[in-house]
Amino acid sequence: MVMKYQRKNGSLFNSPSATAATLSHRPNSGCLHYLTALLDKFENAVPTLHPFHVFPRLCMLETVESLGIGQHFREEITSVLDETYRCWLQGEEEIFLDLPTCALAFRILRVNGYDVSSEALAGFAEEHFFNSLGGYLKDLDAVVELFRASQMIIHPNEQLLEKHISWTSHFLKQELSNTSKCAYKHKQNIMQKVNDALEFPHYASLERLVYRRNLVNYDVDDIRMLKSSYSSLSIGNKDFLRLAVEDFNACQSIYREELKQLERWVREKRLDKLKFARQKLAYCYFSAAATLCSPELSDARLTWAKNGVLTTVVDDFFDVGGSEDELLNLIQLVEKHDLDVSIDCCSEEVEIIYSALDNTISEIGEKAIAWQGRNIKTHVSEIWLDLLRSMLQEAQWSKEKAVPTVDEYMRNGYISFALGPIILPALYFVGPRLSEAVVKSGEYSLLFRHVSTCGRLLNDIHSFKRESMEGKLNAVSLHIIHGTNSVTEDHVNQELKHLIEERRRELHRLVLQKNDSIVPRQCKEIFWKMSKVLHLFYMKDDGFTSHEMANAVNAVIHEPILVDQL
Repeated sequence: MVMKYQRKNGSLFNSPSATAATLSHRPNSGCLHYLTALLDKFENAVPTLHPFHVFPRLCMLETVESLGIGQHFREEITSVLDETYRCWLQGEEEIFLDLPTCALAFRILRVNGYDVSSEALAGFAEEHFFNSLGGYLKDLDAVVELFRASQMIIHPNEQLLEKHISWTSHFLKQELSNTSKCAYKHKQNIMQKVNDALEFPHYASLERLVYRRNLVNYDVDDIRMLKSSYSSLSIGNKDFLRLAVEDFNACQSIYREELKQLERWVREKRLDKLKFARQKLAYCYFSAAATLCSPELSDARLTWAKNGVLTTVVDDFFDVGGSEDELLNLIQLVEKHDLDVSIDCCSEEVEIIYSALDNTISEIGEKAIAWQGRNIKTHVSEIWLDLLRSMLQEAQWSKEKAVPTVDEYMRNGYISFALGPIILPALYFVGPRLSEAVVKSGEYSLLFRHVSTCGRLLNDIHSFKRESMEGKLNAVSLHIIHGTNSVTEDHVNQELKHLIEERRRELHRLVLQKNDSIVPRQCKEIFWKMSKVLHLFYMKDDGFTSHEMANAVNAVIHEPILVDQL
């Protein structure tokens, strides 16, 4: 029976000792060849596992990426990815017969845009796992890897991954609840990984928060339980930790200076004088700094944050601060450009908002020349006009007490959610040059529609009760109004959450897609980063009012990490 586990290289489980024990009881040419080859290579001493190349390399890659220092090792990372993909295509047993290696390879390759099929994980179903040695030993490391890999669903027919998510999450939650405080260090480390995996799904994890969490929890003495306890520089490395802390704190000092610059900008543009407007600069900048992390992306962060502040001001102006005449006046000003604000603005509030808008649009257009070789002011103006007109439509619906259809609402609502001015101008400052053909492509539009639809629906689900009390319509109330008498809020919420999940997975698929894609990967990533921001903001409540979010802002921008305290 044991010979059914013999691998192509002649070994049992790639284990010299298990292979030698088998050979001593049962002569086998494959076992003999494997052991002879080992002695020829290693002479008097052999490793506990051989071959053992893929897993340590992937662990090393995972370590540097998870600590936020991957940018220092781009060539090495690419080399590991390409070599792992070669092994994947060749069906090497070192990957496909080992659960943690297969799950880790699948997740890392898929998230880096390599074409890998989820069918490779079919052999690790629940019943298979619990009938294996790993199941008997309750191998939490392996189950965590499978749980994280199974979240990488990007195709509608990946029910296999859905099943893996179901049983692995149930098993991990059960183990987490059953585990009392343990003095065994490795057990503490793995339970922390279990908790993090369950609490922070990949689609709501912002890079800088992930880096900080991993730095604080990093253990240079960590081990993995394989055939025996296994430790290597790919798992615990003091040099990695030191470099990562220095890098984190250096970036954080840049963020603090940029936030001060933005605070001066708010005062200079008199945006703080608008009593009706929420002052959310810290949150707007946090969402940029937590995702557009690299120091060289300063222009992208500032563009993102400034437009985030302005969209909040404009949203409040259309919602509560402005009259119909003021709203129309603001739109006319943006349409015409180059006006005398002292004459053409009908109120001080319109003058402040328009002046800030016009100045910011012009500034972005000029800055883009260095990145794009052309002025993008016209495109940024068009983006803003699309938003203002969509907000006016909602204001008119509200005034007329009109009840649009769900489709009418969503066609307007994904634009009025106001991600256009935040995301789209920032794309010009992340590196690649964007031609008119790319900006007008269906792929570009679809990326924006998917992330904006997710945001609109997340917002509407979480704000339904508040907006209903204020007499406002949104996606939830419109589904109830246009549905049958049996349609309830809970039923609609479940339906919309399913739609959000579909759009999010399709967005991720488009981001990872290499073939037939004309939008550069660096630019596509910005849409996915914004999707993560939205899912984090709406995980529990309306985001902007969350005390946890205030703590996250401090963690990313204000509180340095002290290496001596780790």
